[in-house]
Amino acid sequence: MKKLVLSAIVASALVFVGCTKKTAELGTAENPIKLHFVPSVDAKVIEDNSAKFKEYLEKNTPYKYEVTIPQSFVAVVEAFGTKRADVAAINTFGYVLAHDKYQAEARLTVLRHGASTYQSQFIAKADSGIKTIEDLAGKKIAFVDAASTSGYLLPLKTLKDKKIEPKETMFAQKHDNVVSMVYQGQVDAGATFYSPASKDDKGVSQIEDARRLVKTQYPDVEQKVAIISLSEPIPNDPIIFRKEMPEEMKAKIIDTMMSFVGTPEGKDAFKAIYGVTDLKKATDADYESVRMMLKTLGKDASDFMKK
Repeated sequence: MKKLVLSAIVASALVFVGCTKKTAELGTAENPIKLHFVPSVDAKVIEDNSAKFKEYLEKNTPYKYEVTIPQSFVAVVEAFGTKRADVAAINTFGYVLAHDKYQAEARLTVLRHGASTYQSQFIAKADSGIKTIEDLAGKKIAFVDAASTSGYLLPLKTLKDKKIEPKETMFAQKHDNVVSMVYQGQVDAGATFYSPASKDDKGVSQIEDARRLVKTQYPDVEQKVAIISLSEPIPNDPIIFRKEMPEEMKAKIIDTMMSFVGTPEGKDAFKAIYGVTDLKKATDADYESVRMMLKTLGKDASDFMKK
């Protein structure tokens, strides 16, 4: 009988310990800050350059980090719902969805050559005979994916505004895939992000739109693939934070990220991943125009994920 009582006491104690065991403090090695980078270019490029982020953040904040590159924008959004994401560099539409579903907060926005907005573009082969947006009627068009603002939502709005009906549409998953499909003649046209050209140290113009992503593979892409039309501007991609994170922690990470992009290594890393040249602080109000754009399509952010 004594043995049974003792066993019961021990079992109860183990249950009590298990129930009262606390999760390690966020930012420690046992519970690192989970930093996500959405896929936009080759995963190896993101992996190599995100490692530089982690190293700099760990040297200049008192926290430990875990970097993840999910398969899609949607995976990042859902990670905020399960607290598997604390910070993320995400596309504009993905942020609106993450905020509406899980109250994620936009605290930084990226700048590209001084601009805090960007546009989408329709592209086609230069010799295809497609010269205007109206020429896309009855054509086969490649988009990026349903969660891409510049690769789907903006160009979709453009087509609806112009009452243009394609013959067929498809999703290519990445901007560089869309450009490659147009270059190879697999589709008549494609929709990707647009950024205005910049100039290098010698004053030579350099394309900054999605065609630059395949210049190594197709050096003549600028001549072979032409821009047909541009959309209205929208706010650039934000860096977002889980709402429940301590404000002091958010502030340290924000300041350190802004400091990193000011270094030569940081500039190179940001540009390699997202074509970013600087960062500035942001709030949710900066993205209200995106919600208004969705309303003109008769939808909210969650509606597009039901497809």
